[in-house]
Amino acid sequence: MKVFKTLATVLAVGAMALTASTAVFARDKGQIGIAMPTQSSLRWISDGNELKAALEGKGYTVDLQYAEDDIPNQLAQIENMVTKGVKALVVASIDGTTLSAVLQQAADAGIKVIAYDRLIHDTANVDYYTTFDNFRVGVLQANSILKGLGYPEKQGPFNIELFGGSPDDNNAFFFYDGAMSVFQPLIDSGVLVVKSGQQGMDTVGTLRWDGAVAQARMDNILSANYSDGSRVDAVLSPYDGLSRGIISSLRGIGYGSADQPRPIISGQDAEAPSVKAIIAGEQYSTVYKDTRELARVTGDLVDTVLSGGTPEGSDTTTYNNGVKVVPSILLTPYEVDKSNYRELVIDSGYLKPEDVQ
Repeated sequence: MKVFKTLATVLAVGAMALTASTAVFARDKGQIGIAMPTQSSLRWISDGNELKAALEGKGYTVDLQYAEDDIPNQLAQIENMVTKGVKALVVASIDGTTLSAVLQQAADAGIKVIAYDRLIHDTANVDYYTTFDNFRVGVLQANSILKGLGYPEKQGPFNIELFGGSPDDNNAFFFYDGAMSVFQPLIDSGVLVVKSGQQGMDTVGTLRWDGAVAQARMDNILSANYSDGSRVDAVLSPYDGLSRGIISSLRGIGYGSADQPRPIISGQDAEAPSVKAIIAGEQYSTVYKDTRELARVTGDLVDTVLSGGTPEGSDTTTYNNGVKVVPSILLTPYEVDKSNYRELVIDSGYLKPEDVQ
């Protein structure tokens, strides 16, 4: 009797192990490669972690790589992912014009490619694009600046300086064009005055979204155009990291004192240091893009495509990469200022209260 009980126990344990093994096998849907640009931005660290978790939650293994804004490094990382036989690539490109050859290799291997928040150009081998409504981001930034200036109750004229994002990032042009759709009529009418005369992405773009570059350019603008006692009333900044560099430049010549009020400065990404700056009154606003939602949507998209499905609700008109219009999933951005930061970025769990203290 004891022998039979022991045998039954062994069989039961064996069956449980087989079931567990089968369950593990069933959850292993293959590997996904994620190529992120840099860990120098808090935003991309968050994106990478959220996207990795979203895909692992669907049963995929994930190879997450950061290229630290080095284009050859990102190319090598993606080539390695292709060689390893990933089922899909999710790429937030450093330079969206440099990936044609490696993505041809991916296409030849039957690997699906999703451009993540930065459009990949000059190749037919991009299956989908997930991002936010980037033109809307610029509109939000411009309208926030006008609100901070008190327009239209106050008619100006207001001195404003313009900063753009990295010229190798397609999104930077949408941000700038969105803002200028609001600003240009006011510049033409004299309500807004660009005292430096610097306009257009070829002039105001900031390579690699580098805050130090923005700070140096602001230093030059101030010394060349505002040494006559005039003041900067507002600065269009498309990203929080640039905003912090601009604020440092302005602080260096006395802005933020009783005699020299801080300009109205925009931003983007709701990074914790910039939300703290908003609370302190140094930065007026930022644009909140819930990257957790972008990661979730991208994870769903990857799973749908690899399962043979077709994603619903794609924008099929806006994003032409020079070879084709890439079907795109567009999410909604939100303006954040001192009046609503708690509701949008703290209560939602995007940031913790201690992150902004």
